[in-house]
Amino acid sequence: MAKKRTTKKTPAAAKTEGYIAGAGEVVEERIASTLEENFMPYAMSIILSRAIPEIDGFKPSHRKLLYTMYKMGLLGSQRTKSANIVGQTMRLNPHGDAAIYDTMVRLSRGYEALLHPFVDSKGNFGKFYSRDMAWAASRYTEAKLDPICNELFGDIDKDTVDFVDNYDNTMKEPTLLPAAFPSVLVNANTGIAVGMASSICSFNLAEVCRTTIELLRNPEHDIMSTLVAPDFTGGAQIIYDKKVIETVYETGRGSIKLRGRYVYDKSANCIDILSIPQTTTSEAIIEKVIDLVKGGKIKEISDIRDETGIDGLKITIDLKRGVNADKLMNKLYKMTPLEDSFSCNFNVLIGGTPMVLGVRDLLNEWSAFRIECVKRRTYYDLHKKQEKLHLLRGLEKILLDIDKAIKIIRNTEEEAKVVPNLMEGFGIDEVQAEYVAEIRLRHLNREYILRRTDDISQLEKDIEELESILASSRKIKNIIIRELSEIAEKYGQPRRSMIIYAEDIIDDEIVEEIPDYAVNLFFSKEGYFKKITPQSLRMSGEHKLKDGDEITEHFETTNNTDLIFISDHAQAYKAKGSDFADTKTSVLGEYIPSKLGFDEDENAIYMIPTKDYSGYVMFFFESGKAAKVPLESYATKTNRKKLTGAYCDKEPLAAVCYVPDDETDIVILSSSGRALVFKAGKINAKSSRTAQGVAVMKQKKGHRVISAKLLTDDMLPDKERYRSKTLPSMGQLPKSQDSDQMTF
Repeated sequence: MAKKRTTKKTPAAAKTEGYIAGAGEVVEERIASTLEENFMPYAMSIILSRAIPEIDGFKPSHRKLLYTMYKMGLLGSQRTKSANIVGQTMRLNPHGDAAIYDTMVRLSRGYEALLHPFVDSKGNFGKFYSRDMAWAASRYTEAKLDPICNELFGDIDKDTVDFVDNYDNTMKEPTLLPAAFPSVLVNANTGIAVGMASSICSFNLAEVCRTTIELLRNPEHDIMSTLVAPDFTGGAQIIYDKKVIETVYETGRGSIKLRGRYVYDKSANCIDILSIPQTTTSEAIIEKVIDLVKGGKIKEISDIRDETGIDGLKITIDLKRGVNADKLMNKLYKMTPLEDSFSCNFNVLIGGTPMVLGVRDLLNEWSAFRIECVKRRTYYDLHKKQEKLHLLRGLEKILLDIDKAIKIIRNTEEEAKVVPNLMEGFGIDEVQAEYVAEIRLRHLNREYILRRTDDISQLEKDIEELESILASSRKIKNIIIRELSEIAEKYGQPRRSMIIYAEDIIDDEIVEEIPDYAVNLFFSKEGYFKKITPQSLRMSGEHKLKDGDEITEHFETTNNTDLIFISDHAQAYKAKGSDFADTKTSVLGEYIPSKLGFDEDENAIYMIPTKDYSGYVMFFFESGKAAKVPLESYATKTNRKKLTGAYCDKEPLAAVCYVPDDETDIVILSSSGRALVFKAGKINAKSSRTAQGVAVMKQKKGHRVISAKLLTDDMLPDKERYRSKTLPSMGQLPKSQDSDQMTF
């Protein structure tokens, strides 16, 4: 319950001050009743007086501003300070100067939000596509009405629309503007009221005029044949879906997809974005791209900057080497506001009632409104000509005897009797007599009167024509058609928004574009990783390593390669070469357990680079067993980073080797000093990563396998001496003279 408490007057006070029944009493009211009585009128005021445009295409704030500028004589004249316009508008619009100036900015040519701006501006009026580009204060800028406003105010002084008192009843203002073209569809208009909203996209003026003309001629006209699609001031590309456009045209609701337009500058290896959807800003796009780059989701961009200038919007994106510009833009369309949707809600006030109308119904409503305006204008002209003809009829009678008229006026003693005496003397009415009496003495001659009465025949023809117009709806429509054709010819301009068809867009799955170039990969015994380009490697010195560390693996490959790191906890961790930054030999490199999130006390012991997952990985255990697992067992369809059960953990692991094919020679070294050489094909591959393997090198009691590597020519002086025809084998002890030449 809502309560209202005031001080209660005493009966004594009531006698002296005047008593109001119930004053001061506590009144209990239901909240629902309070809302209905107080909030609902407020909501209706917002809907009717602020947020929703009417059939002329304007909200009250727009109309008050433009009408004030019209009354200030700013149509076809010199500009005046915006502060002056704002101050004058406050006589009609009871709001602060900031709100009025904001309205003026959005209607201005400088702001570039409208296809056909109504305010011709001079100075900094900001830009609709920039969130942070603030417009200058009203005392610094100047404005006047744009020439297209002639089509808004051309008939306003001929009683074409109703006028009402302003908020303090000191002057009159129009309820609508007699727009000679459907401005409600030509310029975009959005607003949010209480419980409803309006969002009308813009259309090309020439197309709207042609469509309206065809509808006036044929109510069943196919709208889509002349009104192809909306046209946005930013010039963004419209993704044309016929079903969506049909829905918008029929119901006034729907969502139209827009995407920015770009060009690729091959010489500078950069993308220039020249237009963006009307629903976003350049800052929002740049910030989103920066976030994606920082998050590692986009790696093809080296820099992005706003190069907007006097030539208009321009966002420049610098690309890394080897990046496909079109594929990158497809990715940006999906991940940034460079592709966005304009939600249409053609909510318009018709006779004070909010209605959501399709394009056909909206144009029909405007046509009905314009027909009424033309009728009222025609009736106004007819009435004026009839009045003039009536006066000239009286003047014509005076022509019969000018001397008599002069004699009547001269012989009349009282001024008040002049008009009655003329009425009696010539048989004319009071209006005609008053007109004759007001003629100057110098004009009471035959020449003047003949010249004036010569207009009678033309007036009769004009009156006949005007009466025929009022009697024929076809003639009224023809007048509107002629005016629309002239407006389209005078103010029409080419489409700004390019149309691309939805079925022509290749909707590629977003695949990370990895720049591919030559690199050298280094992996150390302690688990440090370095990726170095050949150019940098040639210019570098010795590797920087921790004390006791050494480089155990070196591969020449490209940046676009997968990396598999085997850990001492029987797990494998996957990464990509592009995940690591290019570095130099003078740095320690990336510590893999930290980079890839290894478990506590887990270390990386071996690295395998691959692109096609061909070949095998062999695990050698201290017992002398070996397991041969196809490398493709570590390939995954998903982006899994961690694979458990990378190898058998039943016994201690001695070494890991990547084996390209079965013809590869492998050498095993035991703690007993024995060495064994064999072909990888001697061991059968296991389908399971956790296979325990088979015996390869027999071990004497107390000894174990300590190393296994791919055999190279410089490892053993006589490798065939250590090769065994059958497995398992004890291997061979090196000759005394060979011990110093063994390099593993």
